[in-house]
Amino acid sequence: MKTPDSVTHEGSMSPAAYCQLFYILASATVLGIAAAPQSIQRLLTQYGARTSTVGTSNDKEGKQNANGRLVQIVSWVTSVSQVPHSWFIHFYILSVTCSVFWAVQFLNHGKILDFIVRNQVRSEETLMSINQVVIAWALMSLQGTRRLYESLALIRSSPSKMWAVHWLLGIAYYFCTSISIWIEGSRSIQSSDRRTFSAETPSFSTVFGIITFLASSFMQNRCHNYLFRLKKYSLPEDGLFRYIVCPHYTCECMLYLSLALITAPVGQLYNRTLICALLFVAVNLGSTANGTKKWYGEKFGRERVLEKWKMIPGIF
Repeated sequence: MKTPDSVTHEGSMSPAAYCQLFYILASATVLGIAAAPQSIQRLLTQYGARTSTVGTSNDKEGKQNANGRLVQIVSWVTSVSQVPHSWFIHFYILSVTCSVFWAVQFLNHGKILDFIVRNQVRSEETLMSINQVVIAWALMSLQGTRRLYESLALIRSSPSKMWAVHWLLGIAYYFCTSISIWIEGSRSIQSSDRRTFSAETPSFSTVFGIITFLASSFMQNRCHNYLFRLKKYSLPEDGLFRYIVCPHYTCECMLYLSLALITAPVGQLYNRTLICALLFVAVNLGSTANGTKKWYGEKFGRERVLEKWKMIPGIF
């Protein structure tokens, strides 16, 4: 039987803790899929041209397991829950919409924002300045807007599909991140009139983070422009692609690392909630980058990608 104290403790999780828990569980899910047999991984993660890869040892394993009960079940589940790959644009529509929504809530003392802020303040031990909150919101808005533009202008139409769980996970991620960028600044939001901001000198981590964010955003845009101009299903070999298989993923990780530095509460090196977001981004994109290098090696020759890092130079 639960005591009153235990019930109180269970209900005392802050909104930031819920966000962190989501990122950790989502990361664990991706790692679990990555640890599954190749035949199951392909059913769960690959789409479009990458599902047509043939002539490798992985195919031999897939044939050996083709009649396996688990593979049959996973195959059926993924086949009946497919959505168009073009639905990726929904992530950025949601991101921009959430940025606008939270800005309106912030400026007008909205009830939803105030409810979340009150629940966070009860357990909050850290403090972001109101300036950090606004800077993080502005940069996340910039990122969402740029990615939405790129999805409209730089993405070719494709009949490929993806497992619906990928889409749902992405929707949950962007919704959660729209809250995570400011949640640890709830105390400052609560005490602010939300119309005036302090003239404090930004910290080194804030300045460094902003510069890194803008540089990473610029480089990611260059990568996306290059991929758009590239002949379909060709091996990218220009710019950062000479050294990294998926440099646009590298830039994505740098973007969220920058946000974690910019929003670091007083006395901390980084923002814990956004570091958890970075963990998910690195795990999720790292899994995809790993598959991309394998696919490039099978299609264009292993020797052409052998010396390239998958996503993080010197590490992965």
